Amino acid sequence: MIVLVHGGAGRYRPEIEERREVILRELSSAAVVGVETLRTGNALDAVVEAITYMESCGEFNAGKGAVLNIRGELELDAGLMWGPRMEIGAVGGLKGYWNAIKLARFILEETDHILVTGEGANIIAEKIGLEKASPSKRRIQFFPKIRERTLKGKYWWRKNLEIYNLLGYSTVGAVALDKEGNLAAGASTGGIWLKLPGRLGDTPIPGAGFYADNVCAASATGLGEAIMRALLTFRACRNIALGLNIKEAAREAIKVLTLISGPNTGGIILLDSRGNYSFAANTEILLRAIAKEGEKPKAAIKTSEKLVAIK
Repeated sequence: MIVLVHGGAGRYRPEIEERREVILRELSSAAVVGVETLRTGNALDAVVEAITYMESCGEFNAGKGAVLNIRGELELDAGLMWGPRMEIGAVGGLKGYWNAIKLARFILEETDHILVTGEGANIIAEKIGLEKASPSKRRIQFFPKIRERTLKGKYWWRKNLEIYNLLGYSTVGAVALDKEGNLAAGASTGGIWLKLPGRLGDTPIPGAGFYADNVCAASATGLGEAIMRALLTFRACRNIALGLNIKEAAREAIKVLTLISGPNTGGIILLDSRGNYSFAANTEILLRAIAKEGEKPKAAIKTSEKLVAIK
C-alpha cells in the first residue's frame, strides 16, 4: 500500500524556503492520511482523503488556500479517476464551497456525468452539504498586489507564465495503490492567479491533470494550458504500456511537455500496479511526498532533491 502526493511545481523562491518545514510537514501529513485510509478503504478513498487534507490545510493552491480569479473570486476545479473501471468524476468552476474533490467523487459515483461545471456544480455542492467557502485572508491580501502589477503590464497574460510563477507552488494531487492492487488518481486546484472567470485548466480534464487505469496512475501540476496540450498524465501512463520503466515514462512525458510549451511548465507523479513510483518535472521545485505502510513518510521541495524522512 502506497500513496504519493504533490503540492505544486514552479520556480524556486526564497519565500518557499522560509516555509520549508510547514510545507514538508503538510505534504507528509497528507500522504500519511492517505495510507491510514488504505487500512480500511481502497485507493479511491485514499486519494480523496489525501487531497481533502491538502484542500483544508490552506497551504496550497486548492480549497482554503486557492488563488483568485481576475474578479477576486474563488473558482475551484478537481478531478478523480478510479483505475479498475476507469470511472471519472470532475468539477470545474465551483464557487462558494470547499473540498471540490469530494464533489468530484459524488459526480463519479452518483451521477451519469463525468464533468460538471458552473451552476450545476454549485447545485450539487449545496445538495450534498459541502462546507461553504470564502477566499482566505492570505489570498485577499495578495490579490491587489498581483492585480496592480498585472494592470501595469508587468505580468499581463504573457501566456500566463509570469503570473503562475508568482505563486511558487500550486495544484495538489495524489495517486494511490491499495492492497487489492487497485489504482486511483486525483487533483484539485484554484487555477491560476487572475484567470478569466470560467477558465478551466488541466485539473478537471482526464488524461491531462489526472489519469488512472489498471496499470498506472498519474497526477500533474503546473501550467494547465501546457499540460492539456501534452495530455501529460495519459502520455506518461501510455509510456508504461509501451514498455518503458516508470522513471523513463515520467521523464519522457516531461520531455514532450517541454518540447511543446517550454521549461518551467509542469511536473508529474506516477505510480504503477506493482508499487513502483516516479516523480519528474521541468521546474525548479516539485513539492512531493510518499508514504508506505509501516515506514516514515518522505518529502522534498526542490525537483533535484532526494526525498527525506519526515518525523
